[in-house]
Amino acid sequence: MHLVAYLKTGPTANHPGAWRHPEAALDDIFSPQRYEHIARVLEDARFDACFYADTFGLPDIHGGNFDAYLKRGGQISYLDPLVVMPLMARVTKHLGLGATLSTTFMHPYYLARTLASLDMITGGRMAWNIVTSATNLEAKNFGQDGIPAKDERYDRADEVLAACIALWESWDADAMVKDREAGIFIDPSKVRYTNFEGKWVKTRGPLTIPRTPQVRPVFMQAGSSDRGRDFAAQWAELIFCTPHSKADTIAFYNDVKARMTRLGRAPDACKILPSFAVVVGETMQIAQEKYAHLQSLIDPEAQLMLNSSLMGADLSRHRDVASFAAAQGNQGISGSIDRVMQLMQQEGISFTEAASKPRGLLVGTPQSIADELEDFFTAGACDGFIIWPTIHPRMFEDFGRMVVPELQKRGLFRKEYAGTTLRENLANP
Repeated sequence: MHLVAYLKTGPTANHPGAWRHPEAALDDIFSPQRYEHIARVLEDARFDACFYADTFGLPDIHGGNFDAYLKRGGQISYLDPLVVMPLMARVTKHLGLGATLSTTFMHPYYLARTLASLDMITGGRMAWNIVTSATNLEAKNFGQDGIPAKDERYDRADEVLAACIALWESWDADAMVKDREAGIFIDPSKVRYTNFEGKWVKTRGPLTIPRTPQVRPVFMQAGSSDRGRDFAAQWAELIFCTPHSKADTIAFYNDVKARMTRLGRAPDACKILPSFAVVVGETMQIAQEKYAHLQSLIDPEAQLMLNSSLMGADLSRHRDVASFAAAQGNQGISGSIDRVMQLMQQEGISFTEAASKPRGLLVGTPQSIADELEDFFTAGACDGFIIWPTIHPRMFEDFGRMVVPELQKRGLFRKEYAGTTLRENLANP
């Protein structure tokens, strides 16, 4: 199986109370050592990669302002993840590094140049978590009145990716001659203009950066809507999904793989990874006690504000499905909305109750957690897992120290890396 870590440049991810735990690191958010340490932890555990989730602004959907999100420790990016990735690359040799960048707001030349630079200096370890963005607040930060409709965002994303690929391929692999005697540094016949022009974007090219070790970064994507799944089936090499149950995960897995087949792509060319966080203890009693303490730190409003931001409308004001849907407009992450609707239907609870519930955690011993992951994996529900943090960095330290050896003992996870690039390790786990 594959393992990828979900990270934030801050102390809060999808668990809104974990930052309050006494073991959560809070004083090193702006320290290089924080990012170097987690990179070493993940590489020591032989994770395929990590990626930084990102929102390009302060969430202000809940309550109509950002007060609650700031006060209660919302999921905020306090640093641009692109700044910390070179720090992480310097202390690792194999760990893949993923950046979240938006095709809706960013020009393909900037995207291609930035990602190629990082792929070059990491020796071919970059991934691009491709987002079309999902909030008006982000659109306004980039000078737009609001987020465009989903279909328009994905149509633009198709063009942006095609333009980026053309830019990445604007240099032949052997263009850099570096012949001192002949006085030829680069063979100009092996570098060409891109001249890409579509409905949404155009770029002349070429890049100033030679062809990188991977040529292009690994494409990662999390679209769950019908249009998002089509986009993933065409482009994605890693998919991050958040279904509520194993049955929902299997349905998602089979649907995306079938779409890939219809497009002529080999299903194995894309790895589908549902997300989990864990609470692991040496005994079940210890794990349950740790879980109870962790959950006691969740402020109910903090959970609601998190889901307001993810789902695209104010849950403090809109308490039923119809009212909430009407308030969304073009906002909201389909995977987060789907997970709440699945929870509501499967547990027979109201929309507000489902939206107020914290995300489920895997709680148990190393053996029982490995049992759960093995069950998903061998049942054909996934190709591995996204592991997201509760207490940072302790949860990843515990996972690497206790759960990974159990998976390795069962022959389910690598003991050493097979390749030097991220794409090689995805192809040969």
